[in-house]
Amino acid sequence: MNKLSLFDAGKPSPCPDPFNIADYVLAQAQETPEKPALEVYLNSDAPSEVWSYKELRSAVLGTAGGLRERGIGIGDRILLRIGNSADFPVLFLAAIALGAVPVPTSSQLAEPEVRRIIEGLEPALICFAGGVAPLADLACDWLDQTSLRALRSAPPARPVPRKPDDLAYIIYTSGTSGKPRAVMHAQRSVWARRMMQEGWHRLQNDDRMLHAGAFNWTYTLGAGLLDPWAFGATTMIYAGPPDKAIWAALAREHHPTIFAAAPGVYRQILQQPLSADFASLRHGLSAGEKLPAGLSHCWQEQTGKVIYEALGMSEVATFISSSTTMPAIKGSSGRVQKGRRVAVLGAEGPVPLNTPGVLAVCRGDQGLMLGYRNQPTETAAKFQGEWFVTGDMVSMDALGNITYLGRDDDMINAGGYRVSPLEIEAVLQGFDGITEVAAVAVQVKQDVSVIAAFYVSDHPITDNQLNAHCAAHLARYKCPRIFTRIDALPKGANNKLRRKELR
Repeated sequence: MNKLSLFDAGKPSPCPDPFNIADYVLAQAQETPEKPALEVYLNSDAPSEVWSYKELRSAVLGTAGGLRERGIGIGDRILLRIGNSADFPVLFLAAIALGAVPVPTSSQLAEPEVRRIIEGLEPALICFAGGVAPLADLACDWLDQTSLRALRSAPPARPVPRKPDDLAYIIYTSGTSGKPRAVMHAQRSVWARRMMQEGWHRLQNDDRMLHAGAFNWTYTLGAGLLDPWAFGATTMIYAGPPDKAIWAALAREHHPTIFAAAPGVYRQILQQPLSADFASLRHGLSAGEKLPAGLSHCWQEQTGKVIYEALGMSEVATFISSSTTMPAIKGSSGRVQKGRRVAVLGAEGPVPLNTPGVLAVCRGDQGLMLGYRNQPTETAAKFQGEWFVTGDMVSMDALGNITYLGRDDDMINAGGYRVSPLEIEAVLQGFDGITEVAAVAVQVKQDVSVIAAFYVSDHPITDNQLNAHCAAHLARYKCPRIFTRIDALPKGANNKLRRKELR
């Protein structure tokens, strides 16, 4: 009997060769062209937009043709500066269809953050839409929303055959160094998401998926758009102003069968009486951060529906999860998905079962990134022999059940986004009068944490001043909610910051 924390759940089906993500995701247009692929809501009334599979494929391939007419080709990088709009998935898939490389970014990024990305990425084209205004003095080609939508009328381009390991798209994520990492994903990454069907979401072609994220969030892109379309389902996205009551209203009026959200959204919904609002659901999905057991229990108690959790990261998507066929045992986040090889590592390799260690996935996993663009040192640091090391502390039992224990570094989880404290600290150290600063996540009530900044300064500084400074340089989800002036930061004998004491 294996007594080490190493679980091999078999081999996945091989990715077809050639393979193009856009062609694969839009194949349903050949089977049920008139079926709704996407419904966009601005309130709980009728959808403001309904896209059939035929219309979606037409818009994607027309946009691809328009990009080709502008000289965009294989390998060219396209930066997406698009808010909560259907322009986002249309352009994302159009770029991939053409063999170009879309690079989504959060619409919340501050201008300095965007300019740093542009400088390092050197995109061939930047597209602004969905309420995101163009930047001034851009050195590269760019399109606004009107020009972007005009591309759809071009002669359609056929999807370009690609190899499974060819670069398909890039996702930015925070790095432990404080410098954002450009995560490069291969065409095979979306084929690998088929392992989530049995192990997590259980999508069927008659499902209606309501996703509580914005179009430009990677959780929405994968679980809310690409997965439903790959299985011929209908996806529902809310694109209106923030509204805590909207999810219950949408569920009551439009009958989704699956609801996907981060734990914080479930928490907000439970602050209101639910009655039978979610009666149409088969189940809920949760990802982005650890789902508290108490929250999951409360949701099931009030709605009668189970939430199935998934654990993953931008570099490999989700690979630990629970589902109707693989329910989680008490205290765990789920099991290793079929087709994955996973271990829990210590200094000498896999640790004994039920022993804390660092979660790792086999470097041959179909969904694993190609690497960090232009960051060979950081890429190499994530690999230990045959393993890609995630940085999540877990334990594993003999059946492959994973219990999440936290992070082995100082990364902060802010509403489903991983944020480096160094990035926040670098911004605050630029404020006049601050001599030292440290950012940490602090728990303000059960299962709720916020970012707090502790700083040393030679004179008093108001929270309003610090809020304004952070808002000008950081995305909103990276901005501290608490500012605390202290005499000195706690440090050890080797002068290393002791963040635990600040928490």
